[in-house]
Amino acid sequence: MGLVMGTFSMQSKPVNYHRDNIDDDLEMTMVCHRPEGLEQLEALTNFSKRELQVLYRGFKNECPSGVVNEDTFKQIYSQFFPHGDASTYAHFLFNAFDSAHTGSIKFEDFVTALSILLRGSITEKLQWTFNLYDINRDGYINKEEMTDIVKAIYDMMGKYTYPVLKTDAPKQQCGCLLSENGQKQRRCGHS
Repeated sequence: MGLVMGTFSMQSKPVNYHRDNIDDDLEMTMVCHRPEGLEQLEALTNFSKRELQVLYRGFKNECPSGVVNEDTFKQIYSQFFPHGDASTYAHFLFNAFDSAHTGSIKFEDFVTALSILLRGSITEKLQWTFNLYDINRDGYINKEEMTDIVKAIYDMMGKYTYPVLKTDAPKQQCGCLLSENGQKQRRCGHS
């Protein structure tokens, strides 16, 4: 679960108030999004109003428009794994955060998922993680999807992991989890 948890940094960046006209025009065309009221988000999540304010400041610092596209998400997420290639795992993670399939993550999407992962029930955490692994969203996790996720995790960790991993390690890991014939595993709680 820890690999899912890379959050946006809370560092402040210097603000450049002297932009040229091209930057001003570009910024004017940028889509801006303001989140729902804090009270509404507080009711939907397991975060306090103060925690939501801190998370929002960090989110806006990294994403001034209020939304994150996949490329920006990958860029931010890769900072947490400098010795590996986090792009594939970040892609899967982005799709899980983008529950509405809009191609962007709003603050509400981010904080709702983070609330589940950090403070949700075991069932909520399992459901969210299932959705991450169910790449094609057919309600099942098959051997290929499991292998794709595990390989993305190994790639993200980089080749400097200890102990050194064999190149077929993702397939071996998934072979232990799923039946040899690649039989699909049904969603928890569904028949």
